[in-house]
Amino acid sequence: MLLLKNGKILDEKGELITTDILVRDGEITEISADIQDSNAKIIELNGKLIAPGLIDVHVHLREPGDEHKETIATGTAAAARGGYTLIAAMPNIKRVVDKRSILDEVLQIIKDDAIVRVIPYGTISAYHEGFYLSGFSELAEDVIGFSDDGKGIKLAEVMFHAMLKADEFNRPIVAHCEDESLIFGGSFHDSYYKDLIYRKGFTSVSESVHVARDAVLAKVTGARYHVCHVSTKESVSIIRLAKAEGIKITAEVTPHHLLLTDQDISTENITNFKMNPPLRSEEDRQALIEGVVDGTIDMIATDHAPHSVEEKSLPVDKAPFGIVGLETAFPLMYTNFVKNGDWSLSFLLDRMSAIPAKVFELPYGRLEVGRAADISVFDLDSEYEIDVNAFASKGKNSPFAGHKVSAETFMTIVGGEVVYQLS
Repeated sequence: MLLLKNGKILDEKGELITTDILVRDGEITEISADIQDSNAKIIELNGKLIAPGLIDVHVHLREPGDEHKETIATGTAAAARGGYTLIAAMPNIKRVVDKRSILDEVLQIIKDDAIVRVIPYGTISAYHEGFYLSGFSELAEDVIGFSDDGKGIKLAEVMFHAMLKADEFNRPIVAHCEDESLIFGGSFHDSYYKDLIYRKGFTSVSESVHVARDAVLAKVTGARYHVCHVSTKESVSIIRLAKAEGIKITAEVTPHHLLLTDQDISTENITNFKMNPPLRSEEDRQALIEGVVDGTIDMIATDHAPHSVEEKSLPVDKAPFGIVGLETAFPLMYTNFVKNGDWSLSFLLDRMSAIPAKVFELPYGRLEVGRAADISVFDLDSEYEIDVNAFASKGKNSPFAGHKVSAETFMTIVGGEVVYQLS
């Protein structure tokens, strides 16, 4: 039993009020001022923020198969350090999650090693090759959705049948939108700045053509369709139009696409700026922010993609795509959008907790009596520099190393158990 004393929560008006929270048997049992319980372990918070546990629907944990990059143990430790209480693990691991035997193996490792809640995805296609559907019927019960993240589905026929099958089991299709014929083997966005480094580049339409195609398919099939890591203004416009037409489409954006552009790419540690989709233009970034503000983009997800130092030390055209994000997402978003007055704190928390829970039909994301005690505590007044060497993740590949931020995670509680506490 835990008693969180003198923390601050957001009331219905979005204002911070001081309160206590009592946790018993994994649930929140009371939220009120000056709770007294002699049997509880008391944790004095001295005005720190008590928030619903953060939820990230787009994480790469790499295990089984690429444990040198990350494991379920280290990835969930990173999640806890970042204030996340639930993460969804993408299925494009070494042996992709396209059949029940592999899913069972992943679920067992989660049971043995995870310190936060982890729900895996299943792949859309068998062997992650894009031609035939994976075992939807044998996977559906224990996956959060179906995704071929890392690759776009080339054939409209495959996506059409995948949507029909996913809808049969009330699971969303979660799409990495990319037409590989339009990326031209590039490492960065197709822009003037790219030309200073390499002549090849991702075009914006490599993403948006798939978003447009899939929005039409989602309309025809009636399926739930979620767009991963939106990065272009064209995609935002398409999603906005699709929502206006009543299509069941949702979308996510990463912190790095909200904060950085191709103009921020540094030739020093350049591979830590290499991700897929790539950093786009300032015009794209502003469109993404506008999309978040007007509700076109529903949530913020990290696309946490750890790689080893050795892999990221390869020449830029050989190094893998991806950066880590679980331990930096909330402080970066709070510092750059809430602390400066652009967004309210409740607006940010909704997009990092309540809305992901609602969209993916999860019983979390709220601080309410009777709900699971999945709680994150942040010290909003803290100021520190991001130190990649302090990460719990095996991945140190972040473009935000050295950035000054606020809102350090003080404590993370999952099902009433403290899984992280700042030392």
